[in-house]
Amino acid sequence: MVFSGLCPLVIDEVVDEGERIVVRARTPQDMAPCPVCGVSSGRVHGYHWRTVADVPVDGRRVVVRVRVRRLVCPTRGCRHTFREQVPGVLDRYQRRTTRLTRQVKAVVAELAGRAGARLLAALAAGVSRHTALRILLRIPLPAARTPRVIGVDDFALRRRHRYATVIIDAETHERIAVLPDRTADTLEAWLREHPGIEVVCRDGSATYAEAIRRALPRATQVGDRWHLWKNLCEAALGEVKAHSTCWATVLDAPIYAGPRAQTTLERWHQVHGLLEQGVGLLECARRLQVALNTVKRYARADRPERMLRVPKYRASLVDPYREHLRKRRAEDPGVPVLHLFEEIKALGFTGCLNLLHKYINQGRADADRSHISPRRLARMLLTRPDNLKAEQHERLAKLTAACPEMIQLASAIRDFAPLLAPHADNADALSHWIVQVRGADLPHLHAFARGLERDRDAVNAALTLPYSNGPTEGVNTKTKRIARQMHGRAGFPLLRHRILLG
Repeated sequence: MVFSGLCPLVIDEVVDEGERIVVRARTPQDMAPCPVCGVSSGRVHGYHWRTVADVPVDGRRVVVRVRVRRLVCPTRGCRHTFREQVPGVLDRYQRRTTRLTRQVKAVVAELAGRAGARLLAALAAGVSRHTALRILLRIPLPAARTPRVIGVDDFALRRRHRYATVIIDAETHERIAVLPDRTADTLEAWLREHPGIEVVCRDGSATYAEAIRRALPRATQVGDRWHLWKNLCEAALGEVKAHSTCWATVLDAPIYAGPRAQTTLERWHQVHGLLEQGVGLLECARRLQVALNTVKRYARADRPERMLRVPKYRASLVDPYREHLRKRRAEDPGVPVLHLFEEIKALGFTGCLNLLHKYINQGRADADRSHISPRRLARMLLTRPDNLKAEQHERLAKLTAACPEMIQLASAIRDFAPLLAPHADNADALSHWIVQVRGADLPHLHAFARGLERDRDAVNAALTLPYSNGPTEGVNTKTKRIARQMHGRAGFPLLRHRILLG
């Protein structure tokens, strides 16, 4: 049973040498075909010994010494002699048996060079890291084919410097190709070599969209629903921040009122003053010496108060004792902070006195409710209602009722979320949704709607067809794991090989 993989051979002897086990065997006396003409021969010219490694046994190396025959080819004009092979056991020019090579390939395909060599050494089948990489690169890649539906996405070879493109079969999730960059010309050239593609799933990249349009004008482009929702989340967060002065009054949360707030108000008046004179956004940025995106952000705010923000307070160690502090300060407004510190310290407070001073000076101890950040409020708006607790529903209702724009924002999110479930009627529903958003005073959602219109065909396909770019994103996640394993030291050919092996 231990040496069942060597059954095509005739085992003569098994010797235990302590650190290794030596198996002496010979080939059976059968006819063997000539590798050139294919004619079988049994005429022996001589014998040779081959030494190969086999699968370890009991944590010890196994060495197989096989006596093979050199046979004479009976065909006139063919090669005179040839050495017989044993398919399934011995491969030509190899120093490992077929089954050991198969196990080594499985290890190096997952761990590559150094990590694979360390694991194989622990399994008593040690190879060097260079040999491990050579074995990995000799593993044949899956046969190239042209799928009907593909997914395209980019991933970073070196973040913010070099990127590559991965292409998969969107139906079977198999890797198809890895391109060395993410330019339109490279993708277009690959698509022209595979004209049978009918559907292409992608994100919102204009580069990929242009390459697909040029190479496959009749193919259907499908946008990524996850990116649509992500873009809506960013737009919703921007609206929540812009209306901080509205919903913060419900929580009695303070608004920035220091020098920073004064500078913000002055900057808003400067930007809108230039815009009223007909100055363009880029010229405004140059005159005020600020970034163009900053000017755009000020220009979107129709009132200066919308530029003010609620302070971003993180959770504090003092939060559990806020009610105690509020009660004590109501009973005795002049109570020293040091006395309050000693009282809450007796209750279990583990922070320092400076932390308590900062907490009280920020006004958090006197607020009727604990502070909620814009990001947390946006998350509540974007969460499925069934996943919210009763008190969250109550708080969300009060906050969204703070102003008409917040009510419109909550309604727009509720109406857009069902569209992410593909259905044939979603294209018409999306048109109705865009019309409603344009009628509301929500600049960030207006920008989101303009982005949908620019890529309308792909967005309609994403909301009506069952295809998704999610599997491609999953491949990118695994690609990041592979890149971390190799610590950025391996070249693109090795990374491409590992990605395609899956």
